[in-house]
Amino acid sequence: MPEIRFFVSSDGRDDWSGTADQPFATPKAAQEAVRAVTAAMTGDVIVTFTAGVHHLEEPLAFDDALGDSGMNGFRVIYQVHGYGTPDQAEVEVSGGRVITGWTVGDDGVWTAPIGDLAPRRLTVDGRPATRAARTNGLPGSVTKTATGYVTDSAEPQAWPDPSGLEFVYPGVYPWSEARLAVASISGDAFSSTITMAQPAFDNAKSLYDSKWYGAGGDGTWDGLAAPSVLENNVAFLTEPGTFAVSTDPAGHVLHYRPRPGEEIGKTRVVAPALETLVSGQGVHDLVLRGFTFTDAAWSGPTKTGGYLHYHGNARHERGEFQKIDLGADVGYVHVPAEPVQLPANVSLTSAQRVTLEGNHFTRLGAGALLIEDGTDVEIRANVFDEISGSGIAVHTSTRVSVEDNLVHHIATEYRGSPAVLVVESEETTVAHNEIHDVPHNGIVITGGERASGIQVISNLVERSMGKLMDGGGIYLSAPQGSSFAGGAMVRGNVIRDVLTSYNFGLYADYGAAWITVVGNIVHRADTPIVLQVGPPMENVAFIGNFWDVLPDGYDTPPETVTVAGNTLLPKESFDEAIKAVPAGADILARAGRRGLRR
Repeated sequence: MPEIRFFVSSDGRDDWSGTADQPFATPKAAQEAVRAVTAAMTGDVIVTFTAGVHHLEEPLAFDDALGDSGMNGFRVIYQVHGYGTPDQAEVEVSGGRVITGWTVGDDGVWTAPIGDLAPRRLTVDGRPATRAARTNGLPGSVTKTATGYVTDSAEPQAWPDPSGLEFVYPGVYPWSEARLAVASISGDAFSSTITMAQPAFDNAKSLYDSKWYGAGGDGTWDGLAAPSVLENNVAFLTEPGTFAVSTDPAGHVLHYRPRPGEEIGKTRVVAPALETLVSGQGVHDLVLRGFTFTDAAWSGPTKTGGYLHYHGNARHERGEFQKIDLGADVGYVHVPAEPVQLPANVSLTSAQRVTLEGNHFTRLGAGALLIEDGTDVEIRANVFDEISGSGIAVHTSTRVSVEDNLVHHIATEYRGSPAVLVVESEETTVAHNEIHDVPHNGIVITGGERASGIQVISNLVERSMGKLMDGGGIYLSAPQGSSFAGGAMVRGNVIRDVLTSYNFGLYADYGAAWITVVGNIVHRADTPIVLQVGPPMENVAFIGNFWDVLPDGYDTPPETVTVAGNTLLPKESFDEAIKAVPAGADILARAGRRGLRR
């Protein structure tokens, strides 16, 4: 059957016909052309992009009601030229704005007016810059008060424009990192009073009210006692490649300390502007492949006065708090009664038969990709890096395949965010992905009434838990169905180097149930699994795994928990020993992305 082809080039024009000789200039023009032909499709509609950067003025929004879906059994395919060949074009879909109007001060710092932009990320000649930060906390002796902090140092009063300051609290819960905005700083020659933005600070005190005996704690946990890191002030612009945003009567001003070799007029600086690059509502039979999605923002913490993280992608933004008793030997915590999930810069809702393949998600200010209420969605062979939040999130979906993706150096700003998150979904597969260098969990599977039939197969997870505690390479919580037959299967995964203290390679937590953990490898974690959690796990089987230390309670697991046929290998020679075991060597050979030379 005949295909319909359109072409897009940065050298094109939107009033052209969209042929190879007369390509459109923008994705929006191509989308309008697609909408005009989908109702009568007799073959696939293919939109091909030649090399270039497309700065979106508004999100690229796909909507089934407007004609963006494939029809009559055919697909709409957006792809880069030469996709899958050595000549594949580099096509960037950007939500950023190029910053101009720079001047340089006597201190070597560049400044430029940026109007109402307030970037939390910055890209300089294709490389991420970082927010200016003070990494040793507040100066002096610090006391927490009802409204903020008092310190016996007068130094904070010299920090310009304190209303832009953000305090960071790594480990406010062992598995959480909070961010809170400063409202003002006052004081005299002997002390400084820091007043925090409200209601975020009061909400934080309620959320992080806890007693914690884990990891050797004595129960007197106060994660808000003092911030560990202070961000976004021109006083902290000491390192090359850092930036800060201040406010003057005309709007925001961007300050940047250049790296060696960077020059005004030659160096390209891009600030993220759009908060959504691509969205989809009800769209089906759609393919996106080969694109680089980059330079998008998220202003949530700025608008609400902070980021009150709880677990995974969940945070408090509204509503009350619920107290969770974890047991007399563990303590208690508070959780949001109405948790809000981190958004993503590329998101599809109620999508069906959609494929995202071979794309690169990078330099993004929220989560990268979110699939919500989707069915038959394939997320395959993509790369996710330099993401402020999570890499891939799947919520309340059915038959989603997350396979052969590379996810690394994500959660650079919202450090509790996992590389891959699956929430209350069914018949979803997370297989043959490679995950490395992440600050908390690698893969998170959250159960519940809808969850069933999840498979976590042959993933390679290395250097997880780089910043926060109490997590693991693979983390599962709550019931995963109502039987072993319909529950979660965790098989053939390799987990190496779970870095921070108090961690678990394969972590079944918080009432986990109906999970089979079979034939996995865990090396260099505090302990490979945990058997005593609160609420307790039930109907979980750990069979035929390989690890380098016996977990606590190995010989006396909970009544409905099976621990059998696992192999302990010596920690010092584990790499050689596992290769000498045929079953172990097979697990190693299959884990990670397929089709790659190793």
